Amino acid sequence: MTFFASSRRRFAAAGAGIAVAALALTACAGGSGSETSESPAGEEGYGDLTLQLSWILNEEFAGEYFADSNGYFDEAGFSSVNLVPGPSTGVAELVSGTADIALSDSVSIGSAVANEGAPLKIIGATFQSNPFTILSLADGGDIATPEDLIGKRIGVQDSNTTLFNALLAANDIDPSELTIVPVQYDPAPLVNGEVDGFVAYLTNEAISVEMEGLDTTNLAFAENGLPFVAETFTVTDEQIANNREMLKAFLVAEIKGWTDALADPQAAADLAIETYGADLDLDPAKTLAGAEAQNLLIVSDETEANGLFTISEELQAMTIASLAGAGVEIEAGDLFDLSLLAEVYEENPDLIAYAG
Repeated sequence: MTFFASSRRRFAAAGAGIAVAALALTACAGGSGSETSESPAGEEGYGDLTLQLSWILNEEFAGEYFADSNGYFDEAGFSSVNLVPGPSTGVAELVSGTADIALSDSVSIGSAVANEGAPLKIIGATFQSNPFTILSLADGGDIATPEDLIGKRIGVQDSNTTLFNALLAANDIDPSELTIVPVQYDPAPLVNGEVDGFVAYLTNEAISVEMEGLDTTNLAFAENGLPFVAETFTVTDEQIANNREMLKAFLVAEIKGWTDALADPQAAADLAIETYGADLDLDPAKTLAGAEAQNLLIVSDETEANGLFTISEELQAMTIASLAGAGVEIEAGDLFDLSLLAEVYEENPDLIAYAG
């Protein structure tokens, strides 16, 4: 499994084949968690929970690894938490009931809600700023501004086409003004000069190419019209209505896990390399660099003041505006439900300091 296979999964058109299923279901996200009651976990706890991850078991999910290995999921009342690797947007798994919670993104979830009627909500976000970028070589395409895209050959993965088109729309660039080259997730076409730019992750492919000794230029989506949240905790409306205490217990465990990950990137990398992603042959230096880089996306003034995973009203509005740029019209109230996270911090105020 190569490191160059990165995120790019997440923005698959949120399930054209899922529409009927999403509307037919009453959002019965499965697993034993979906059978628990509104009351807090009793002696039997919440049972097993299935968490659909957006990508492979690399450092991207360090907080989940800590929550599992340090016993925070156990303390929260779960018999086990099954970490299912992607790539996946999580939409299909949530609406079909094969996952209780999914780590996804606001574009995929917003598209599913607005266009397919999927009964989903984002209840928190690990990444306060999305890590997507147009990666280019400094002595090649050197794409530093949106205008630099014009006339260039840009490698775009199929799952990222909607997102890339949103970047163009946000910057008033017509797709006819450049050439889109279908690629996979390995940036070899960029390194080999087959494309001038490549849709990538700042915390993944951008690091990998730099580690090859190449000078790179990044056109970060978040700084060029698409400042949306990513690695979002997403659940069905039914889960929120019927399993509120279970979801809150899960968020508490996640907050503790990600606090540990933020405090010790090396330990986070080690968990990915030696335990959870042991069969992926992860590169130690690249994994540590990724763990350190993603921490910058997780912590913000908002999270320092109000706790991890919180999404300010301003950031919600920015996310909605980003979705509009992608042609997805949706209201914040139809995409976000941050009341559970607010209750978590109201009931556990020490977690804010814990996460600080």
